[in-house]
Amino acid sequence: MGYSIVRGPVPGVLHRIVDMHDSYYGQHWGFGREFTHKNLTEIGELLGRFDPARDGLWTAQVDGRIEGSVAIDGSHAATEGAHLRWFLVSDALRGQGAGSQLLHEALTFCRLRGFPRVYLWTFAGLDDARRLYAKSGFVLTEEQVGLRWGTEVLEQRLECSLSETA
Repeated sequence: MGYSIVRGPVPGVLHRIVDMHDSYYGQHWGFGREFTHKNLTEIGELLGRFDPARDGLWTAQVDGRIEGSVAIDGSHAATEGAHLRWFLVSDALRGQGAGSQLLHEALTFCRLRGFPRVYLWTFAGLDDARRLYAKSGFVLTEEQVGLRWGTEVLEQRLECSLSETA
């Protein structure tokens, strides 16, 4: 199955990203209403203030249907680092390199803008994603039990120093 990477917000992106996350994390991790609300709100906020000079959004699409995504919120890149968010590839594309390509696009965007580092929040147990992050230079910088997504998990902050991986 072929896919293409599309840069920037496209019609339906908010709902499709939320739907993909709800489906995957609901089925595999039991995330529910709080997770849906958090995603709807935070993706909506990013799209509402989206500035292509500092923010990025990429989708992997098959025949016009979004099957993967990643976003960069660069609003605090100079002080806290760029925030990598909503990185997920659906079962339709899993194992075909779309995740690696999406992550590469996001990190290249950050390097080109001179962001010193990128960080993300994830949780223990997402081993495939962790391997991709490690391959791209992310390291674990913080770990704590928390309810960030509405269900108790071992939350993990990963960070990538772009000056070291350029």
